[in-house]
Amino acid sequence: MKKIFFYTIGILTILFLAACGNTEDDNNAEQETGGDSFSIGVIPAQTEGAMEGAMEKLQSILSEDLNREVTVDVYPDYNGVVEALNYDKIDMAYLGPLTYVIAHENSGAKAIITQLIDGEPFYYSYMITHKDNPWNSLDDLLDNPGEIDFAYGDINSTSGSLIPSIELQNRGVYESEDEHEFNSVRFTGSHDATALAVQNQQVDAGAIDSAIYNQLVESGKIDQNQIKKIWQSDKLFQYPWTVHKDTDEETIETLQQSFLDIEDQEILDAFGASGFTKASNEDYESIRQAALKQGIIEE
Repeated sequence: MKKIFFYTIGILTILFLAACGNTEDDNNAEQETGGDSFSIGVIPAQTEGAMEGAMEKLQSILSEDLNREVTVDVYPDYNGVVEALNYDKIDMAYLGPLTYVIAHENSGAKAIITQLIDGEPFYYSYMITHKDNPWNSLDDLLDNPGEIDFAYGDINSTSGSLIPSIELQNRGVYESEDEHEFNSVRFTGSHDATALAVQNQQVDAGAIDSAIYNQLVESGKIDQNQIKKIWQSDKLFQYPWTVHKDTDEETIETLQQSFLDIEDQEILDAFGASGFTKASNEDYESIRQAALKQGIIEE
């Protein structure tokens, strides 16, 4: 019995010491990486494959600056990123202006940084058509709306849905996907899908983000000579990078400085950017007013 007793005590002691060792190793590992990991969700500015290399580089930069493991994941759609931020699945998100406004209303998300395009933090909503079509303006297009097949992008997109839908509502030809004067209305799900649908004459006209349109032209994914712009919105403040409402100020300042210092062309190209600049909630007030007008958010 004594042998069994001491053998049992010995085994328990070894297990206890091993557990202590593992805890110490885990603590050391946490100290080396700065504690908990930091996760970022990104809406698809381009196709996921085209963004993969840039996101790996961004992960590396932010991991070093924050002194913790950073993961950057490209989500398949806008709404997935908003939900992940609202339910604390991620710490930071790259959102469209409308999705940011929704996230701010729902969970208090805070805009801290945005990209510059040719030195300016603005972009536009375009409506485009194929060059062979006879319309040279939105007025021309709407002369006979019943003959037009029209395409929006993602239903949660600012430039691909919200802003152009308000313009078309103001002109009396569109209320919703089911109530309109067009021959048909569709949501393609993305800006590049809209551009290709117009170029391939699958639709007569569509709404698109100006910066992404320019990216698609520069990358050769669409042929600018096959497409013409027939409408342009007022200036829209660029897509924000946002953090959870409880993010501490030191982390926010580190993130802002990290983005301001980025010069890697692959990262900049992924967002069609010439650089980054600070952003705040006030920059998106016009989008908030548009979302209120459409009943997307409430006072």
